[in-house]
Amino acid sequence: MKGRYLATIFIMGLMALILSACGGEQPIDVAAVTSQPKAFVGSDTCKMCHLEHYDSWKMTMHSRMLQDAKKNEDVIIVPIDEKRIREDLAKLSKKLKVPADKIYVPTKDEILYTIGSQWKQRFLVKKDDTLFISPIQYNADTDRWVNYHEKDWDKRPWALKCGGCHSTGLDVETQTFSEPGVACESCHGKGSWHAALPKTAVFEKRQTIVNPAKLTMGVAAQICGSCHNRGKSTMVKGGGWPIGYTPGKALAAYYKSTSFEAGDVKHVYANEFSKGHHQQFIDWQHSKHAKEGVTCMSCHFVHQIGMPPTRSQTFAAGSQQCLQCHTMVNNNLAHSIHSFGNCVGCHMPRIAKSAESGDIHSHVFMALLPEDTLKNSKVPNSCQTCHKHKNQDLKELQADWIKLTQLPKPIGKQVEPISFKKYE
Repeated sequence: MKGRYLATIFIMGLMALILSACGGEQPIDVAAVTSQPKAFVGSDTCKMCHLEHYDSWKMTMHSRMLQDAKKNEDVIIVPIDEKRIREDLAKLSKKLKVPADKIYVPTKDEILYTIGSQWKQRFLVKKDDTLFISPIQYNADTDRWVNYHEKDWDKRPWALKCGGCHSTGLDVETQTFSEPGVACESCHGKGSWHAALPKTAVFEKRQTIVNPAKLTMGVAAQICGSCHNRGKSTMVKGGGWPIGYTPGKALAAYYKSTSFEAGDVKHVYANEFSKGHHQQFIDWQHSKHAKEGVTCMSCHFVHQIGMPPTRSQTFAAGSQQCLQCHTMVNNNLAHSIHSFGNCVGCHMPRIAKSAESGDIHSHVFMALLPEDTLKNSKVPNSCQTCHKHKNQDLKELQADWIKLTQLPKPIGKQVEPISFKKYE
């Protein structure tokens, strides 16, 4: 035993000498590093230690929110054909605030960055040294061009209105950013201290970066809510995103969410369900999930080790995600005739709009009934988003629902109670 112990000590000492000879990590003054202002370092620095997480993140739409068209022209997903674009815009002439032939259409060479690619794509251009979103939008699912703020597009600076949710480390004043897209430091905070410290400074290194998984649930959800939201900055006048907010802080101090009650009838229904895109946080706040502590990251991952199991970035696909918590014991009442369907179809109906009407799921996690549409004709209902019921009379549909969801009252002969007096 003694010989084995001495041999182990010898091997460990030899390894230490080899590491030292090969130029091991030099001691770093932690206090000196953390005395410097924090700065953005970019995802290319993060991947040097977190490669598998980086690879997974690169598969997400976050990484492609803003793409450099000068570095890679293939990020433009459709030909920029002015004739075709104006023909599509002319079909919308009754809705346009500027005649179709007068709307500014950028050339391919003028496009600096693309915004999005899943449902739609917009294009970032520069005018008078200021970045703007051009007034045309391509809807990918329907293959058509539509207008986008055609009257005031050049009065809406991208950096002020929405740039902070398209890029990482945006400076509103200089219109510069660390990198395009929603990258590592958008959710983990500036990484210069973290990158500078050696792995041997385990505990100090941990303290220099934000890990959303280790924050309290409400605060962690607000990181997602800083962009999956709609409203106005409380810190900078005219700001459309939470300017100054950093991961781990209280979002409400930097941003005021929109609502129907506040008069936003364009983006929110009268029942406060979202009709606009990137508003999932607003919906979630109205849900039972929020009250019970079920947050964004209870269902979604932003990255993980290995390839993601679903491209939608949920832990499981479709109903399987819901059934991880909501175990079905009996398929009764409404579920008895919807066994062919799925949880998402009814409880997360497609009622919000990204490119075309009704192409995004509600995140209030509540089935909308025909009576909801009857109370407010602009609110779609879960039943009519199904092809089978889309043209059915609302009152009849609601009556059918009531019959289906009412358990029948027990029917039987009343039995006289037994008297025990004769046995006394």
